[in-house]
Amino acid sequence: MSLQFFGWEVTYDDESPSVELTASQAPKDKGVYTMYHGTSIANARLILASGFQQSQGGMLGKGVYVSRDKKKAERYPLNNSPADRVVLKLHVRVGRVKRIDKDNHPMQYTWSTQGYDTAWVPPNCGMKAVPSGLEEDCVFDPKRVTVVGITKAPHNVQTELQQLVTKNISHSSTVPGGVVHGATALDVCSLCKRRQQQSPHITTPCWGCGQNICILMSKHVCPVSV
Repeated sequence: MSLQFFGWEVTYDDESPSVELTASQAPKDKGVYTMYHGTSIANARLILASGFQQSQGGMLGKGVYVSRDKKKAERYPLNNSPADRVVLKLHVRVGRVKRIDKDNHPMQYTWSTQGYDTAWVPPNCGMKAVPSGLEEDCVFDPKRVTVVGITKAPHNVQTELQQLVTKNISHSSTVPGGVVHGATALDVCSLCKRRQQQSPHITTPCWGCGQNICILMSKHVCPVSV
């Protein structure tokens, strides 16, 4: 006796357990990392006044570039003198993380369109774009990044910038419910449970059973008719 059925099960990209951060690499506070961002004094003031903005380009495409390695952040901006460098301390809700660990990775610039919130370049992975070998991350949604302190700044602006951070934290604590940086129900596809970064996911009736499906679902099995 043979049964005809329809469906699929896929693993995105490959079956390596290191495609996403493993449990041993995950932070204890459920997806919130302390990270750092290096910038100029002028840009630090803008960030503290209006929040982060997406970089329009870079080795991982659009997003906010950060690192868990303070030494990495202290190098930026690369062409500025040490007297015009500020390192912001951040809390980052990384969400779903894509590991990018080789040159010309097939998702190096497209990870944010395929359900990922953050791209992660591990230390010493050999990518030519990271000659320092230091860890780097790109967070697509700036709302996932919150400034919580000033790690390093020229002495003449340290107090000013720290006061701006304190003011922002105090203001957020007075907002009902605080500042929410996660995805809302409208950001998540109800079928595949993945983030909808750019636009709603494409849904269509299954050609086997007629059930409504999302093309990004990792598994679907049609009910078997006896």
